[in-house]
Amino acid sequence: QVQLVESGGGLVQTGGSLRLSCAASGRSFGNYAMGWFRQAPGKERAFVATISSEGDRRYYTDSVRGRFTISRDNAKNTVYLQMSSLKPEDTAVYYCAAAPYYTSINHLDYSYWGQGTQVIVSS
Repeated sequence: QVQLVESGGGLVQTGGSLRLSCAASGRSFGNYAMGWFRQAPGKERAFVATISSEGDRRYYTDSVRGRFTISRDNAKNTVYLQMSSLKPEDTAVYYCAAAPYYTSINHLDYSYWGQGTQVIVSS
């Protein structure tokens, strides 16, 4: 069982930066690939980024590549999403999620989810 708690969301102007954090409970955090997803109003939940259990592989959706960076600290049971050059279209609720062993862009492969943190980018 893994419990996830996101933090770091807020209101930021276009071009600004935010760092989201996701703290995980449980001793097996290092066995999980971690992902970030987002859901904008009226839209389906969408993949943003994922990182392997050991942090050696990262994948991003095209719209954030080069602007967002996913990272993790297994000693702190925490995964991060550094977001830069933010755009209004990045406005969404951001969720972190844990997938057993393998990275995936498919939300169905993730077993555990946080409650989400709101990011609003003003124009």
